[in-house]
Amino acid sequence: SWMRRGMPEVVTLDVLDSDARELRAQIVRLENRVRTLLGIVRLLFCVFRISGVGLDGDRVPSGEGKTKLLSAIEHARTSLKLTVVLRLIGLSPSRHYAWTKRQTECVLDDRSSCPRSSPGQVTATEIRSMHDMATSLEHRHMSVRTLALHAQRLGRVFVSAGTWLRLIRERGWRRPRTRVHPASPKQGVRATKPNEYWHIDVTIIKLLDGTKVYLHAVIDNLSRRILAWKVALRLEPQNTCAVLVEAGKTLPPEEDPATVVADSGVENVNGAVDALLGLGRLRRVLAQVEVDFSNSMIEAFWRSMKHNWLFLNQLDTPAAVERLVAFYVTEHNSVMPHAAFNGQTPDEVYFGSGDHVAARLAQRRVEARQARLAANRILACSQCRTDGPRPEASAIFDVVHLHPQKSQMS
Repeated sequence: SWMRRGMPEVVTLDVLDSDARELRAQIVRLENRVRTLLGIVRLLFCVFRISGVGLDGDRVPSGEGKTKLLSAIEHARTSLKLTVVLRLIGLSPSRHYAWTKRQTECVLDDRSSCPRSSPGQVTATEIRSMHDMATSLEHRHMSVRTLALHAQRLGRVFVSAGTWLRLIRERGWRRPRTRVHPASPKQGVRATKPNEYWHIDVTIIKLLDGTKVYLHAVIDNLSRRILAWKVALRLEPQNTCAVLVEAGKTLPPEEDPATVVADSGVENVNGAVDALLGLGRLRRVLAQVEVDFSNSMIEAFWRSMKHNWLFLNQLDTPAAVERLVAFYVTEHNSVMPHAAFNGQTPDEVYFGSGDHVAARLAQRRVEARQARLAANRILACSQCRTDGPRPEASAIFDVVHLHPQKSQMS
């Protein structure tokens, strides 16, 4: 082939030609420009990574912003791979695919996504069958999970129970399951003044080595204040007497005897406790099954103290349990507001020193709402109409908080 074709024509370029000199100068300028751009890109990419900016965990609520970003990604794909582009901007491939997929909207009104691109979604016929079965009186005695399996047994709808729950919640299907039988009352005995009803109980706390300690406590019914408590190594009647005597020190001498609601445990019904009650300052009512004499108030305190505090710490010794209980009782009585008292603590309700708390919190909520409305109303975008200059958000916030009377007049 070489012998048949002969020698190819050799084209040479004179180095001293003027066009060649301009070409070399242009190459030098382009190389310098490329080095400058690479330095800028490296610097920006370093700042981008150090600042932790990434689209993988941040929301982009603006549809216009998503469209511009997708357009820029498509433009960058002409010179870079898609994986490289997504890695540079911190966008996951799955999120980019979801954004690209949502751009093609389906024209069917009853579908949230195109059935051709998402063929695994439930059909309209299946949705109608699910609606009829979920809202019918014939199947109201079945739970949603049982109803899903029953529909499969009938051969009507083969859909998981999670899909049934999602469609019932999203579409607002009301199942005919209204309760006719009267509900059991949830409110127990309620006092009208402090020291009218007390609740006493004991709870068991297990240590890390398997041993048990017993925590006795007395709580006031009206204020939910812990009047006395004691940590003991054994369940003995003397512990019940000790907490009752400690709580009895808060009783005014001229008031009526306090009613102690207790269960029928051996620590509450014994000769030592009966002798203490015989002094006339206390009288005992055994908590029965009826709600009127339930002992659920102190049971609720046990649950809150254990799950919110004790079980979050190392319960290795009785001294540690006593230290943790002392801290929580102090916080419960004097620091933690109770939801039943509009922000008052049990100490404030027990001693009657927190009558102004509810009114003060209500006034401050009104002031905070006015400041929130003022701060939000001055914000404007390109679609908002602006009739004139608006005051600064910080100025309105200061006026509402520092001069609430002027803000109410305005």
